[in-house]
Amino acid sequence: MVSRKLIVALFIITAISQLAVPAKMIFDREDIMAEGKDYKFKTEPIDPSDPFRGKYITLRFEEDQFEVQDLEIWERGEPIYLELESDDNGFSKIKSVAKSKPLNSGDFLKAMVRYAHGTNSEKLTIQFPFDRYYMEESKAFAAEQAYVDALNDTSQITYALVAIKDGESVLKDVLINGVPIKEIAKARAENSK
Repeated sequence: MVSRKLIVALFIITAISQLAVPAKMIFDREDIMAEGKDYKFKTEPIDPSDPFRGKYITLRFEEDQFEVQDLEIWERGEPIYLELESDDNGFSKIKSVAKSKPLNSGDFLKAMVRYAHGTNSEKLTIQFPFDRYYMEESKAFAAEQAYVDALNDTSQITYALVAIKDGESVLKDVLINGVPIKEIAKARAENSK
């Protein structure tokens, strides 16, 4: 028969380990947000009939393709590393794509190959790890409408603000003309009352 002390000790160890894993995940994300470098990824229109699934906005990015040599060496779903730089307006641009983690660059992002295709040129379509922006349910519909309206109006600038550290990323916010979408959704909800 197993002693009562052993059962209690195993229970405590199990409980601590179950709390440690999510705590580590939260700590890692908070560390990226606090210590990571912010990048602005310009978004572009998507099918306005289904931009929202549940409680998140689906994001599509303007800069999501990169021309490569030797298209046959790239596979769909394969992890890749993007070396990033910013253009004159502060928006992210992909400088290079590699199969392995860059050793000399602090400005890189781990992503995946969505498609490898070529007709006139050989390109990789990139799947970013931050293509969904989750929101509180009560603000979701107003945010969806604001996002769709902004994407359909070419004078509006929509972008995702992403913190990146050591290749890992956290989507901090979605902004329309520099204003966080949560604030726009809140204002729209108050105006509709």
